[in-house]
Amino acid sequence: MSCSATGSIAFEIWEITPRSGKAMEHSRENAMDRSLVRNFSIYFRPQYAASRHQRRFSYTIRYQVYAEELGWEPLNESRLERDECDNYAHHCLLEHKRTGDIAGCVRLVITPPGDAQARLPFQLHDIDAINTDSLHHLTKGSIGEISRLAVPSCFRRRANEAGKPFILDNHNPTYFTQEERRNFPNISIGLYLSAIALVDLCGLDFALVVMEPRLQRHLRRYGLCFQQISPSFELRGERALFSLPRTELTCHMNPQIKALYDYILEELDTQPWHRPRQPVDRQRNDPI
Repeated sequence: MSCSATGSIAFEIWEITPRSGKAMEHSRENAMDRSLVRNFSIYFRPQYAASRHQRRFSYTIRYQVYAEELGWEPLNESRLERDECDNYAHHCLLEHKRTGDIAGCVRLVITPPGDAQARLPFQLHDIDAINTDSLHHLTKGSIGEISRLAVPSCFRRRANEAGKPFILDNHNPTYFTQEERRNFPNISIGLYLSAIALVDLCGLDFALVVMEPRLQRHLRRYGLCFQQISPSFELRGERALFSLPRTELTCHMNPQIKALYDYILEELDTQPWHRPRQPVDRQRNDPI
């Protein structure tokens, strides 16, 4: 992973016909479903970061984006961005197959049952708008928060980059093809789907995420129907807390996104990683 981080972070998602759009012939829909999965699988591979070495890639990308580029986190000599939640988080990476570089990262934070000190990422901030009493029925180990999604700048498509090389390191200039660049907008949605797949594989009841309301509206177009559960608040821009119940992880996805989700779920399910070993006692008084 050798990309530098410059320019603005992008949460751009490839334009895909929503389910509510004009009906297509069944054969054409299936072909389009396969086309998205095929294009994604040609260029990218989802990885569960099971090793310390893999997780370091995630911390490095986060430092580049959140500290060096956006200035949201302090600079440090280690050039790694970490917090206490990383001790009990599941991390996913997206590998660019041809170069082996990491095109993005995301984590799912699950607070361990019985650990009164463990906090979710949104709890690290003093946010008055979030009424934790309304979340009292949620128990630790039954819910996870998606956070720290980051994409290195060299994997973001910008209008003035047409025909220019992307320098991946100081010694080996590498060109991304036009076709590769056309698939860069799929990185963000691939990372979100990777995190949701972990929610599914871990058997959680809910996923939480803090994001901009406009991003939630964008994700809803693709069937990721996060529900706002807090008033909007100021946290490096307008944000709110959203939830997605397990029962609605995939039921609103359009066919192309569902096919991509199934591919990512299968990829992660076949990789070695540490799942929760025991079922969560949801009757236990262990609120988040």
